[in-house]
Amino acid sequence: MNIHKNARLTPFGRERLVRHVLGGQTPEAAARAAGVCPRTARKWLARYRAEGVAGLADRSSRPRKLRRPTTARTVKRIIALRRERRTGKHIAREVGISPATVSRVLKRAGLSRLKDLEPAEPVRRYERSAPGEMIHLDIKKLGRFERPGHRVTGDRTGQSNPRSHDKKGYGWEYVHVAIDDHSRLSFSQIHPNEKAVSAVRHLKATVAWYRELGVTVERIMTDNGSCYKSRAFAKACKSLKIKHIRTKPYTPKTNGKAERFIQTALREWAYARAYQTSDQRAADLPLWTHLYNWHRPHGGIKDQTPISRLGLNRDNLLRLHT
Repeated sequence: MNIHKNARLTPFGRERLVRHVLGGQTPEAAARAAGVCPRTARKWLARYRAEGVAGLADRSSRPRKLRRPTTARTVKRIIALRRERRTGKHIAREVGISPATVSRVLKRAGLSRLKDLEPAEPVRRYERSAPGEMIHLDIKKLGRFERPGHRVTGDRTGQSNPRSHDKKGYGWEYVHVAIDDHSRLSFSQIHPNEKAVSAVRHLKATVAWYRELGVTVERIMTDNGSCYKSRAFAKACKSLKIKHIRTKPYTPKTNGKAERFIQTALREWAYARAYQTSDQRAADLPLWTHLYNWHRPHGGIKDQTPISRLGLNRDNLLRLHT
């Protein structure tokens, strides 16, 4: 219960007031001791005699009966107009009632927001049956720095100056990520840009890295970034005999595993420590990626580690875990 800061009586205080009256005190004396008027004391006494201790609890201020309630016909018409995607004020003018009444009706009907008119799209979860069948690729842009930023110091003064376009600033760096759909094994590299040359370089390094683990990359999924739509990237996929799948425009959830991995990387790597420079942060990326692949339980695969899904024997585990 949310008690008002100036409330004189709580349910416990009301019960104490009532018992003082029932014990022989006059309502006036009990009210004066509690800091309320005699009328309030008599009100709580009457409720106690009618309902017992339960009658001393707070009640809703909503009236039991409305003088001029909105008719069911009007409510039905408001909802019908809303389903035609009319705004609240448009509906109010059309029906001849106040916008506040329309707002209350729509809130009770669960139609306050326009997106409530459309049923929620069901969540479609999928997982490839074997490692390498699908590798998700994505890029995350991070600012370079030579001193701790506002996330550590709390000072935003001049934070944009070091990344100005006059070539005097620190600039940006781009984390190219890859994550296997089945095992969640990830591979990440930092490149100076998000152009086709960097995307191709990361693709080739990704294929080689998975090959060392005994995984053959069959297809990749990316968004519709210009580097992934370039001829150079298409040529690289063809030479590596990899099928390239691009997501539907404006639907990042299609490539959700890569998006989710980036969120985890930002939380547990990029912003987890107070790095002194971006170079120090970059040096920590391979260490964190190793932790993610070999030691961190993954909720999407029943709290197993990604490396466990490769089914490696003990000799291979010892050879690779260096």
